[in-house]
Amino acid sequence: MAAGSVEAKGKAPLKDVTSAVVRFAGDSGDGMQLAGTQFTDTSAVVGNDVATLPDFPAEIRAPAGTVAGVSGFQINFAATNIHTPGDVVNALIAMNPAAFKAHIDDVEQGGIVVVNDSEFEKVNLRKAGYKEGYNPLDDEQINQKYKIYRVPITRLNEEALAETGMGAKDIGRCKNMFALGLIYWMYDRPLDTTIGYLEDYFGKKKKKPEVAAANVKALKSGFYFGETAEMFPVRYHVAKAPISPGTYRKITGNEALAMGLVTGAKLAEKTLIYCSYPITPASDILHNLAAMRNLGVKTFQAEDEIAAVCSAIGASFGGQLGVTGTSGPGLALKSEALGLAVITELPMIVVNVQRGGPSTGLPTKTEQSDLLQAMYGRNGDCPIVVLAPKSPADCFDIAIEAVRIAFRHMLPVVILSDGYLANGAEPWPIPDPTSFDKIEIPAPPSPESFHAYSRDENLSRPWAAPGMAGLEHRIGGLEKQNLTGNVSYDPENHQEMTDLRHAKIDKVGEFIPALEPYGSPSGDLLVLGWGGTYGSILTAVDHARQEGHKVSAAHLRYLNPLPKNLGEVLGRFKKVLIPELNVGQLRLLIRGKFLIDARGLNKVQGKPFLIEEIEQAITLMLDGTWGPSESLTPRHHQVSSESWGG
Repeated sequence: MAAGSVEAKGKAPLKDVTSAVVRFAGDSGDGMQLAGTQFTDTSAVVGNDVATLPDFPAEIRAPAGTVAGVSGFQINFAATNIHTPGDVVNALIAMNPAAFKAHIDDVEQGGIVVVNDSEFEKVNLRKAGYKEGYNPLDDEQINQKYKIYRVPITRLNEEALAETGMGAKDIGRCKNMFALGLIYWMYDRPLDTTIGYLEDYFGKKKKKPEVAAANVKALKSGFYFGETAEMFPVRYHVAKAPISPGTYRKITGNEALAMGLVTGAKLAEKTLIYCSYPITPASDILHNLAAMRNLGVKTFQAEDEIAAVCSAIGASFGGQLGVTGTSGPGLALKSEALGLAVITELPMIVVNVQRGGPSTGLPTKTEQSDLLQAMYGRNGDCPIVVLAPKSPADCFDIAIEAVRIAFRHMLPVVILSDGYLANGAEPWPIPDPTSFDKIEIPAPPSPESFHAYSRDENLSRPWAAPGMAGLEHRIGGLEKQNLTGNVSYDPENHQEMTDLRHAKIDKVGEFIPALEPYGSPSGDLLVLGWGGTYGSILTAVDHARQEGHKVSAAHLRYLNPLPKNLGEVLGRFKKVLIPELNVGQLRLLIRGKFLIDARGLNKVQGKPFLIEEIEQAITLMLDGTWGPSESLTPRHHQVSSESWGG
């Protein structure tokens, strides 16, 4: 079997498996994100379905060798359609003791653990928090539970690159490629894609052909080691997935949002002006858009969050597509300016890539705790449209939908992504550009009939940009007089304008597609979700249905306004379960609006839901052993009914 330019002649038999979950883990300087990304790209190229979960340390540069500084990258690659990065790890690659300590509990019993034995020395063991004189690799219980393979990756990499003329530091940076080559051999992956990347990135773009050559040599050395060491009794092969024909690329949520915003601007024939202050995990949207100047995109890195949102409002006031991106702390700072966008009724997009909170919270971990903030986190009655993508690829479609709604209804739209979607990746069928409908923008009226706050059939006011002759009008944060837009303190007018702003949101609901449950239209249990919980919910419900249970799923991409038939859908099920990565925000809204006894599965651990966690909640709902609490909290992935708290 060929593997790039390397012939795979290893004696280890090849075993077919349906899927595999591999996690690379090491110090934040060990290149685990690059190794994981390359493994993902290669798996996508050979035709597997893939889902990923990058895991970044929260500290910018935690002390090397400590658990706080561990960076991980998990990939699930399969011969079937998958929707999550996997519940348990089949193979862990631990580059140091800290990585081993941080991730070993997630490996399945009997799973593969490849450790960089070179780094399991006294100093590094102490940095990882192990007691003096203890080495987990010598622990009999650990060796009985897992298949531990001790590979001196650092030393072997140094030996392979000894004659390159590179310094020790540069040679050390290549050890991630040695590890990657070994795992390519173990999982029957070709080397071509990664070799091409290394030669293009380091050789051509960075103009460092010696660095490219060293990394390629390290990659091949790792592959050859797997082939010749006779350490591993078996290799694994994952066949192609039954993916519909088309041209695909791997895409992350942040990449998809950037491309979707550009596409929306092009469909509306407007200039995209992205104004943002760098904040994890939204910064990559700014990075991606900054590289799209050839498409007419303008990016502005502001000095703070308030300047960013005010600049975006200015861009929209000027007649273009103003967009600002942030995470939860930044959305809090933007709240007053968002009220200005609402009262001036300007089309603008706010992207909130949610992370763990409150305050700085867990900046590199995922959460869904900004829903109520997006809905109500402004002074006064200040309604806003809120959308949420369900997968990394769906971020592209939701961005276009946000632009369409903002222009059609003349109002700001918040997109609630999250860290899991932003950094996770999946295959994306590249759409035909001719398949998109143009985004129509109502033409401003003639100067003779112009009023700044006159309304069309969607209750949208005219979009009159500066410089349009005869369309001069007042603008600002003071309450507007209906029609004229003049400043008004009249109490009846304030009531009317407040009602109109809410009515505009209701009008958006007329364009929202009806909610269609996955599974039967009625039954014993509906699992209702939003955002990045989609994959885990869908898979768990699939498993329950295969066992004969009358369980269905429904997922909300439109959170304000909600689909008009949501109440009808909820009423067709005996029970409703709402899994959320918060303490019950959608559940609060659903219970308040529809007066149903929805129960919550709530998790705020900085991690996405495991399929197992939702499966167990479904079981508890169906057998009636839920208990008096409204919500359950999964404590860990080996969950039993006794380990859940209310």
